[in-house]
Amino acid sequence: MKELYLDNGATSFPKAPKVAESMSNYLLNIGCNVNRGAYKSSFEAENIVFETRELICELFNFDKPENVIFTKNITESLNILMKGLIKSGDHVIVSSMEHNAVMRPLTSLVNSGSEYSRISCNKYGELNPKDIIKYIKPNTKAVVMTQASNVCGTILDLKEVGNICKENGLHFIIDTAQTAGFLDIDYKELNADAIAFTGHKGLLGPQGMGGFVISDDMVSKLDTFIEGGTGSLSEKEIQPEYMPDKFEAGTLNIPGIYGLNASLKYILSEKVSSIREKELYLSKRFLEGLLNISELNIVGKSDIKDRTAVISVDFPNMDNAEVSYNLYNDFGIMTRCGLHCAPSAHKTLGTFPRGTVRFSFSHFNTVEDVDYALNAINKIIKE
Repeated sequence: MKELYLDNGATSFPKAPKVAESMSNYLLNIGCNVNRGAYKSSFEAENIVFETRELICELFNFDKPENVIFTKNITESLNILMKGLIKSGDHVIVSSMEHNAVMRPLTSLVNSGSEYSRISCNKYGELNPKDIIKYIKPNTKAVVMTQASNVCGTILDLKEVGNICKENGLHFIIDTAQTAGFLDIDYKELNADAIAFTGHKGLLGPQGMGGFVISDDMVSKLDTFIEGGTGSLSEKEIQPEYMPDKFEAGTLNIPGIYGLNASLKYILSEKVSSIREKELYLSKRFLEGLLNISELNIVGKSDIKDRTAVISVDFPNMDNAEVSYNLYNDFGIMTRCGLHCAPSAHKTLGTFPRGTVRFSFSHFNTVEDVDYALNAINKIIKE
């Protein structure tokens, strides 16, 4: 039986060419740490780490490689940014489409005396940025938002959100888990203070790699989240204040950085716009096929305007979990069923607590893959 991976919203597969080879080369032929050794292989690894920071700068139109911080995933990045910035008495604004990577740290902060407002999006997952203005209070410190929903793929208008933040002196933190590698993301155009990213989704790299880029102004206002060895200022028992050491205590995931280095080179050579065009072409074909099936509902937008290649489907007369199971058991199609760690988004879309079956495409998928999935859905419905 054919196996078809359509769960790229969770993690990309296959990875970009040369990712595995790059990681293997590091593990087999280099293997040392960075910032800890004065020998050739250590210098080589340090060069790759720095080059990867530069590639992230190129991807996000960001100017300071030293302000590119590596973490193990975007969840850790968002925790560092939010818990380092938000203090008791501060107010934060989020959208109703947020993932638990934002909402759980925020709930923890509320328990410590901060507060937040959740801006309601419409049933398609769309945000009206101007709605933010009426929620701004004297103690509002930041806006934290996803750039696109991991449930329905709707892209939020963060350029306008960034303008509102700039006009009102608010810090702006962006979650690009679903958009890095798919959208052309311009740090300057978005008026962002920090952009958090993960390596294993649209960036086509390995799991265990994430990070963020951050402005100098926000660096000065952010407390450290983890302290420890950096290979620098070893005579002192306090964390260095300079970047990137301030937020990179302990040993980095160097094999992951080697893998991310390879995937970023692939994405930049292929061009993000080309990757997006292919994914949206496949999404359009899939959506058009779904519209011909009356026994299901497309959740969110039913066209490709302002969306990613993440598509959620509800089967109102069936158990969504059973549909997802049958897709794999009978047709080898791998999807993600449930609430996708985003209960607020599902409540906004009207799919809580049922959840949805989520199909998410990669530019490595084909037209034949799309047609195979549509045929499988039709067969499951008619059984």
